[in-house]
Amino acid sequence: MVKSFYRTLLILWIAVLAPLAWGNDVDSFVRAIKQDNDVAMRSLLSRGMDPNTKDEKGAPGLYIALQEGALKVARLLIESPRIKVELRNASDESPLMMASFKGYLDIAKRLIEKDADVNKPGWAPLHYAATNGQLKLMELLLEQHAFIDAQSPNGTTPLMMAASYGSPEAVKLLIEAGADLRMRNQKGLSALDFAQGAERTDAAELITSALKASAPSSRGKW
Repeated sequence: MVKSFYRTLLILWIAVLAPLAWGNDVDSFVRAIKQDNDVAMRSLLSRGMDPNTKDEKGAPGLYIALQEGALKVARLLIESPRIKVELRNASDESPLMMASFKGYLDIAKRLIEKDADVNKPGWAPLHYAATNGQLKLMELLLEQHAFIDAQSPNGTTPLMMAASYGSPEAVKLLIEAGADLRMRNQKGLSALDFAQGAERTDAAELITSALKASAPSSRGKW
């Protein structure tokens, strides 16, 4: 009778208390991410761990996985029925923004399928893709109706970021897609100013040529 009671108690502990103990084990959760240990993560999730758990700095697990390049864990978390793909870190960065910056095309596609915000207010995924010259990501985001002239809180556009930090190819892609060459941020700087300030000669030449091509003809009609 006594043995039966303790056996029942043990079963109850495993069924109820153990998942809670695992569910609060943030250190194990973060460690599994940083080691890209999908086996450990699958075990944690099966024991009740919330896939949306944040680390001590306020970064959600999916964002950390993408930042760390832990793609096995990232894919596992994305497919969790409880995942919130728009959960952001303390700087308001979303998983799609990090996937765009890193160039994880398949993951970005899956995030968008799960309703990740392509046109997030403020800094947007297109800013991040342009900053790192991720052409495939830029094309994907534009195909998904990303606002090409999205403005950050200080008015900076993806073209400005590409001109300063990205690649000439990223600048060309945005110009050809119709980015506004004459927009200025809150400091009054244009994409050309960004390129010149960063000594990005190729980018500056592309923008200058596009500006000339788009300028009204100076010749009058006789």
